[in-house]
Amino acid sequence: MSGAGPRASEEALIARYFAPIAGDGADGLRDDAARLTPLPGHDLVLTADAVVAGIHYFPDDPPDSIAAKALGVNLSDLAAKGASPRGFLLTLALAADWSEDWLAAFARGLGETAARHGCPLLGGDTVKAGGATLIGVTALGEVPAGAMVRRQTASAGDRICVSGTIGDAALGLRLRLDPVFVGSLDEAARAALTDRYLRPRPRLALAPVLRRFASAAMDVSDGLAGDLAKMLKGTGLTATVETGAVPLSPVAGRAVADRPALLDVVLTGGDDYEILCTVQPDRLNAFQAAAAEVGVPVHAIGSVAVGEGAPIFRDADGRPRAFASAAFSHF
Repeated sequence: MSGAGPRASEEALIARYFAPIAGDGADGLRDDAARLTPLPGHDLVLTADAVVAGIHYFPDDPPDSIAAKALGVNLSDLAAKGASPRGFLLTLALAADWSEDWLAAFARGLGETAARHGCPLLGGDTVKAGGATLIGVTALGEVPAGAMVRRQTASAGDRICVSGTIGDAALGLRLRLDPVFVGSLDEAARAALTDRYLRPRPRLALAPVLRRFASAAMDVSDGLAGDLAKMLKGTGLTATVETGAVPLSPVAGRAVADRPALLDVVLTGGDDYEILCTVQPDRLNAFQAAAAEVGVPVHAIGSVAVGEGAPIFRDADGRPRAFASAAFSHF
């Protein structure tokens, strides 16, 4: 709660918490708009996502982690397009029970995330919400002209790849909902999964590699199975994925070994914020080598083929795996 005494005005809150993390062109957040000039020969890339208390995060999550998620999910979209971040706009609609302690921690987390990824605050708006707190971010990036990697431009025969590991964040969310659901993991393992849920790791280092090698790309936000289906929907293409090839962290691997049914959570749960992309087969080795050079492992998990219908996920015995729900739904 906000406690006794009058609250600061919107102008005072902006000056106290957000002006210190504003970037060039923002004029200290004293104007109604900011200025951004793209580098010569570059296109701007714009993306927007919002996170809402009780829907995308728990209201009692640490405020700095909420800020890291709000900005991180947008930076992940830029990374998947092969873009480098230039700045972001923030719309912050605060629920009635906000406090300055919460706002201070939120602004600190926002500033740290922005500085880590070279994406300064350029402007935005702060308002009172009619219900739950809503945090909207519009992130701006840039790519060399014509080089943005699209989502639905895969070709038959392409190999399907993912970065990092899949399923940690989904398991971390399940731990928040039911601490015994994920089985007998120790405290360090549980903390690792929870942290992956709280703090996305946008794969910005992979952006220039995607521009060189990827025929199509998107980030994995709503679940690997569902996002791959979105990538191929309406293109006359389908895919086959070997579930045993999907990379798992050691912690997620232990959880799935303990409770095999958790593999469905891993493949459909979302919040991974890894990169899902397609690469021509004769360029796969070079792509993996280039990704390794920037410190981001990528794994081939399947192939694109001509056809209709949802991608097929095959278990080790070759049987197709059926999912009750292939992705998180926003509605």
